[in-house]
Amino acid sequence: MHVFLVSVAAFVILLGIMVVVHEFGHFAVAKLCGVRVEAFSVGFGPRLLGIKIGDTDYKICALPFGGYVKMTGETPDSSQEEIAETAAPDPGAFTSHPRWQRMLIGLAGPLANFLLAFVAMAFYYNWINEVPSFKTISIEWVQQDSSAGQAGIEPGDSIVGFDGVDNPSWDQLEIRANRKMGQYVPVSVERDGKTVQTSMLVPPPVRGKDTEPLAQSGIYLHLIDAPIVVNDVVPGAPAQQAGLHSGDKILAVDGHSFHTLEPLLAYLQSGRGKPVVLTVERNGATIPPVTVHPSIQASEWRMGFTAKRPPDIPMHEEPLPFMTAVEKSESFCADSSLLILDVLRGIFTRKVSVSQLSGPVGIARMAGEAAEMNGWSPKFGLASEISLNLGILNLLPFPILDGGMILLLLIESGIRRDINMLVKERIYQAAFVMLVAFAAFIIFNDITKLRPH
Repeated sequence: MHVFLVSVAAFVILLGIMVVVHEFGHFAVAKLCGVRVEAFSVGFGPRLLGIKIGDTDYKICALPFGGYVKMTGETPDSSQEEIAETAAPDPGAFTSHPRWQRMLIGLAGPLANFLLAFVAMAFYYNWINEVPSFKTISIEWVQQDSSAGQAGIEPGDSIVGFDGVDNPSWDQLEIRANRKMGQYVPVSVERDGKTVQTSMLVPPPVRGKDTEPLAQSGIYLHLIDAPIVVNDVVPGAPAQQAGLHSGDKILAVDGHSFHTLEPLLAYLQSGRGKPVVLTVERNGATIPPVTVHPSIQASEWRMGFTAKRPPDIPMHEEPLPFMTAVEKSESFCADSSLLILDVLRGIFTRKVSVSQLSGPVGIARMAGEAAEMNGWSPKFGLASEISLNLGILNLLPFPILDGGMILLLLIESGIRRDINMLVKERIYQAAFVMLVAFAAFIIFNDITKLRPH
């Protein structure tokens, strides 16, 4: 019950902030363009309290699930066309304004979500920036075909020198690696009690891929000692076909011990679909080896399971300079957005199953987990990713969404006349039915994921 209540509360607060910011974007640009805004509401349902200023009713409603902006003439209605035939056009109506202004109003909501994500992450990096409190930075895995592998760095090495800094902290590693992208840096590692000197190329950033410089260099750090624990197994995925169960502990993959998902995923990419043999502990006992044949999912080789949240890593705060924080926020938003677009592309090309998407129930579960995690990093990261998701999804060219409205306006600009209001009304009605059906499918899919596998 405690987990449920935390998840619900975190979901309501998080979604409420995201939607209100989105609607405020529409509201602000509509006001600038002279469109009459009849209501700006936080929440839905019966009005609890508020104040009317000019034409706008600023109110708080009973159901705290986001909010909305009501503009005169915004919603297609065949009765409006009948009124328009007998009355003079309303200069304050949404439809009375130039199409370019209506497009700007439509774009303003998603742009507000993008801006919120960027500002939130810039604030986090500039004022908080939690980093692991490691006395010694050990390497868990090194990609053999990477610049780190070519430099002779091996799994189990400890980094004792990087770009002239002795015993660097986690943040010193990241900052110096970011500054030296495309350059060679001197690296000292400790191996079997001896210090090994080498130099390593930090590759330049690659759009659409993990832009963390250490990961691009092929270095994955040893963050925790606990094994990876399976949380959910995707139906029909290689992991399920191989017999992997929820609660299984993955002790080794082809004899290599992985403690977090990032190095495991990197290992799978290097194998390019080659079968892997897992050493698995189930109910306290080691079971016979499990062979999994990875498949392409979201443009990467994967086994098809989600992992339980690992133990918290000891952290401390090391705020970054303002410009460095801005750069990291830009990188975070760009990479997260590209990941979302890759998933959408995978769905449309049938490389990613729609069943892997998360809806309100899945988001609530993630929000509850983030709320109970120590530190601010998971909270800021999840909020920013959801804000980016909301902005990108609203730009899709589907009626009812902002992108659909913009598409219809572009079509009208091309044919140089308005689409019949009755036709618009039917398009929106059909789109609404499809959207409700899709939402029901996603919610049902979320609920099935809650069952033990």
